[in-house]
Amino acid sequence: MKRPRPNSKQKVLDNDSRTLYDCLDKPNRKDEMIIDKNSPVPQYFQLQTWLTEQIQEGVFKPNDKIPTEEELVQLTGLARATVRQATQNLVAMGYLTRKKGLGSFVLIPQLGTQKQTIVGIIVPDIRAGYAPELARGVEDTAAKSKHSLMLCSSDDLFIKAEFHANRLIENSISGVIIVPTAAADAKNRMIVQKFKERNIPVVLADRTIGGLEIDHVTTDNFDGAYKLTQYLVSKGHSKIAFLYSSIFSTEQLRFEGYKKALADSGLRVDSSIIVGHPGPFSDDQFLKYARTLLKQRKKMTAVFAAHDRIALTFYAATRELGMSIPEDLSLVGYDDLNFEGVPLTTMHQPIYEMGVESMKLIIAKVRGSADPPKSIVLESYLVERRSVAQQ
Repeated sequence: MKRPRPNSKQKVLDNDSRTLYDCLDKPNRKDEMIIDKNSPVPQYFQLQTWLTEQIQEGVFKPNDKIPTEEELVQLTGLARATVRQATQNLVAMGYLTRKKGLGSFVLIPQLGTQKQTIVGIIVPDIRAGYAPELARGVEDTAAKSKHSLMLCSSDDLFIKAEFHANRLIENSISGVIIVPTAAADAKNRMIVQKFKERNIPVVLADRTIGGLEIDHVTTDNFDGAYKLTQYLVSKGHSKIAFLYSSIFSTEQLRFEGYKKALADSGLRVDSSIIVGHPGPFSDDQFLKYARTLLKQRKKMTAVFAAHDRIALTFYAATRELGMSIPEDLSLVGYDDLNFEGVPLTTMHQPIYEMGVESMKLIIAKVRGSADPPKSIVLESYLVERRSVAQQ
């Protein structure tokens, strides 16, 4: 039987603490809490933000018991682990305290006792690709140390990155994590220089900038591509096409790893089935490349897409022609974004961990570390699904 929702004059108490229904007794308050499962914003963060707003607005007052995990699961439809992550972050941020056997309670705010630092992060696109997972790793680590985060999307454009850099500086940020844009190294160095001139620490995530000694966190892109190409060769493929954006350091290294693996296997690099785009990724552009490449599909038995979004675009192009993967052509990607309905063999990148390590470097710098620039290179691993056939 569904429990009736009390009106504003009815208070349902649970061991002298306010329950879920009591705390949500404002008109439509329950209906206002909507978890958008199609949003690129992580679901735990949506819940975390909503709970924070209820505390700040006085819906949950100091010493109130907040809804239990089970009540929040029922209200939101989220997994218990997702709910727990949101509440644990609020504990780390000083909004809640846990009392063993009793639940989580709102803390009395201690204003002015600790200066909260703000860290900026500039990513290519928070809606797609690996950026949401990277930002999540940064945000989780920031929350544990009670740092705030300002999130900016550059769309891989220098002009937008420059705009966001100026905005972050105006907001007196304490440090910044940057994914360099699809621009020349000289332009990306200009962005970094804006912060360095103001003694604001910078960490580069994923991509690097040539000729710049600076803290950065990335993965071993050369080795990952080498292993992925070797995997294709082990499956009997000797004619392997390659699709990539030639402007990014990460994809340049993947291309070098691909070529080295072919050479070590005694195979020729066929430039006619290699496409390097000198700019950022775009679905329309790479769909054109895929269609052009497929016109000479007799030259190849497999395609190495330098990241999973390119692979997905190529997959769409094969569907247009009525082709099947891997029956007609094998395909691999890079990142392990794990698109629903596309069982893509790919190289998994520890993207969340990249965000964690980037934030740790920023925190160390904010706390006064004078260590020389660090280069953290994380390992990737092969994820075998069903997009590669044995030749």
